[in-house]
Amino acid sequence: KDFLNMTSISEDSDKEKVRSVSVDLNNDASLVIDIPDALCERDKVKFTIHIKTTLSSFQKSEFSVPRQHEDFIWLHDTIVETEEYAGLIIPPAPPKPDFEGPREKMHKLGEGESSMTKEEYAKMKQELEAEYLAVFKKTVQVHEVFLQRLSSHPMFRKDRNFQIFLEYDQDLTVRRKNAKEMFGGFFKNMVKSADEVLISGVKEVDEFFEQEKIFLLDYSSKIKDATAKAEKMTRSHKIFWLFVNAKRHSYSQNKMHLEKCAEVFEKLRKLEDRVASDQELKLTELLRYYTRDIQAAKDLLYRRARALADYENSNKTLDKARLKGKDIAQAEENQKQCLRKFDKLSESGKKELTSFKARRVVAFRKNLIEMTELEIKHAKVRRLKCCVYHDMFTQQCSGSHGKPGNMREF
Repeated sequence: KDFLNMTSISEDSDKEKVRSVSVDLNNDASLVIDIPDALCERDKVKFTIHIKTTLSSFQKSEFSVPRQHEDFIWLHDTIVETEEYAGLIIPPAPPKPDFEGPREKMHKLGEGESSMTKEEYAKMKQELEAEYLAVFKKTVQVHEVFLQRLSSHPMFRKDRNFQIFLEYDQDLTVRRKNAKEMFGGFFKNMVKSADEVLISGVKEVDEFFEQEKIFLLDYSSKIKDATAKAEKMTRSHKIFWLFVNAKRHSYSQNKMHLEKCAEVFEKLRKLEDRVASDQELKLTELLRYYTRDIQAAKDLLYRRARALADYENSNKTLDKARLKGKDIAQAEENQKQCLRKFDKLSESGKKELTSFKARRVVAFRKNLIEMTELEIKHAKVRRLKCCVYHDMFTQQCSGSHGKPGNMREF
């Protein structure tokens, strides 16, 4: 319980940090951001943000600040609400830390402690702590990726609120939204959904954006399906080997000549656990991230479509004003503003979506290559272990009983 209530990781204790999402955009040494340390206290995670910069807009060249998850959400919301960024793909906010799964398992383990041996309890506790630590590390990484996406973007990195987030050396103590504000956000989402239905009837005037819309809607559906299947695959992989691990106890209790079999199952289970963890790290987490990132790209298309609808409405308003001979100058100025906004969103949106495609392809290629290399590595180890254990058991069974057929039970 103490472990789950207070957990920390640091760069020193985690030198071989494996990233679940490859976003290699932080090539500009003028602003480098990472999260070398984090501390989990019950339901809160405190991140230590480390910044190294040569930009003159910062007071120091290297410093660190403490931040909580709510601070990241505040930063994301302020960027979303800035009209200047309407034509950009805004990096998705990191999901809220969720440690309920490991906590619930640890609670159940505590309840069943009396029915286990000391060795069994210590072993299961160690495995649950490792599972919790893995979730904790992934939580830190998605928050780090969010900041690196912002720092690598030529416009976001200059954002005033982003600089405050990085430079203010005290707790931001961001106030959580009250019930009225939360209801307002819910109403805003309902209005957005209604708008999406309304602007779906607006005819697209640019073939590039029409094709992007078709692609993203189809791709979004497919990547959600792929994410669900990847999660099911890794979950089933772990459950199967937990079942095998449970079965090995009955073998070791009932058949003395298969005591070594228990050790084999245990070593194979640990290997398969690593295989499942690598699959989750390199594939499932990547799919989860791009499910959110594709939504951010769709939001860009929505904002541009909203601007197009506003421009078409301004044309209708101008036509009415000319027919009535009233408020013509005001209608013309409104039309010009709507056109400028639409053109600006179209120009920046085209660059963003093109960059998004290139970045996505590089990330998937890198992660899939790394996952394949790990799969090959694990397969070689698995094959070697199985050959060694097969020879060992064949000799043991033949020597002890003269009945090699007993290997069928293995």
